[in-house]
Formats: sequence, C-alpha cells, structure tokens
Amino acid sequence: MTLHETLTASAAEISGVTAFEVSGTPADCVSLALSGALFSWSKPSLVISGINRGSSCGHQIFCSGAVAGAREALISGVPSLSITLNWKKDGSSESEFKDAVNVCLPLVNVAIRDAEKGVFPKSCSLNIEIPSSPSSNKGFKVTRQSLWRSSHSWQAVSANRHPSAGHFMSNQQSLGIQLAQLSRDASAAGAARRLNTQRKNVEVESVGVAGKNDTERVKKFFRLEFVDQDQVDVDEDLDFRAVENGFISVTPLFLSSTVEVETQTSASNWITNTISADE
Repeated sequence: MTLHETLTASAAEISGVTAFEVSGTPADCVSLALSGALFSWSKPSLVISGINRGSSCGHQIFCSGAVAGAREALISGVPSLSITLNWKKDGSSESEFKDAVNVCLPLVNVAIRDAEKGVFPKSCSLNIEIPSSPSSNKGFKVTRQSLWRSSHSWQAVSANRHPSAGHFMSNQQSLGIQLAQLSRDASAAGAARRLNTQRKNVEVESVGVAGKNDTERVKKFFRLEFVDQDQVDVDEDLDFRAVENGFISVTPLFLSSTVEVETQTSASNWITNTISADE
C-alpha cells in the first residue's frame, strides 16, 4: 500500500456504472473504496480483485497485486476473490480476458448469492488461477498453495530499447517519492531536492553521486523477467499443477498461517459443492 503520499482517483464510465481509476496498487484501490471516503455506501457483498496477468500460484501469492487487493478486503471483513490469468508472453491474447470472465461468472454469481446469505466461507479469500486458453479449460478444481516459484531474472536494457523506462519514476510518483526518502536520509543534497519532488522526475541516486548534474549522472535501466523452474511436486491438488493440467485452480487463502482444520475444511467443502452444482 502507498502510505503518506497523495493518490489520484479519476472518474471513469463503465457501462453506466460510476467508477474510479486509482493511481495506486490494487490494495490501495480496495482500501480507498471500502473506507467510505470515495463512495458513500455500506460494505459491498463481494470484492473481486483482478483479472490480472501472470500467475498467483505458489510463492507468487506473496507478490501478487490481485491477491493483495483481495486480502485487503478480507482484512476489512468483506468476502473476496482474486483472479489471475496464466498469461503466456508469446502465446496469449487480449481476447482471452473476455473468455476468462465468462468461465468465472458462474462461481462469481454463487459467491455473491452466498455472501448475501451469510454462508460464504468465513475468514478466507478465494484465489482463482485461470489457465491459458480459458475457453478450453477442464473445469474448476479445489487446490492447495504450492511451493512453486519463478526465478527472478533482471535484464539490463538500454534506454533506446525501452524508451518508457526513463519516465518510470514520473509515472510512479508514489514509489519514486518513497525511494527518494532513502536518498534524503543518506545525504544532505537530498534534502534540497525535497522541495522539487512534485515538479520534476524523482530519481533514486546513491550518496556517491550527490551534487552531480543530470549530464554527469550514470543511469542504468533494468527489466524483470520471470523464468519458470522445473518442479518436483507431483501432487495433483497443488495450484500450479492443476493449472498446468488445464484446470481452473481455486485455493482458499487465510490471514493466519495457523488455520483451524475445521475452517479450511468448510471452505473446501463450499468450493466443492459450488463446483458440483454448476456442473
């Protein structure tokens, strides 16, 4: 979440519904919406975070924006779903998002109905991972969080190759200002820049380059890529394995790592019954 910085909420029209785009993270969006500061309303029946690109299986859950948004709703006592599409860089297309929506709607509708009845699983959020080519999925499957993870591969790139990189900090003011705080704490030169953070691009620099002008400053640009690793787990009930096999993975997530067996069983039973009824 973005703390102690200003976010922008811009009005947007979506099929006649009053909506806002928020210049923050998914968790910021959910927190602001539920706070009552943006909308004058009672708490919604259900919060849906996503559909996002990428994977939220295994360890990816800890860095997933979609999961963070759903978790923020859960913290506020609102039932929630996080949904991600297992996007393939060289094989997926934008049209698959519409397919992903269509395959999720039956589960979403039942979740809304049961949330309004007060019988949606308590104290948990449901993390839904949709496989590539959603329209040809094999159905829903109740899964458990695995230990699957991707390797982080940071690639040095040129500014010419990725021209947007030079504007990254100006487009991500919240992040840039927070990072600039580190520089302010480290050098006196940073204190002078504080007055100008809203008027120019915020750059992260080490103490060693304090005082240098823009032409003397060395800038390096990087792009993060994820590289899949071979997995030794063969349990078919694990999230990533289900997605690999063409199923829509549905994993109950809890705020506490020490969840009562009864609570976890209740959540799994709800998902199983919902899936069976839909079939």
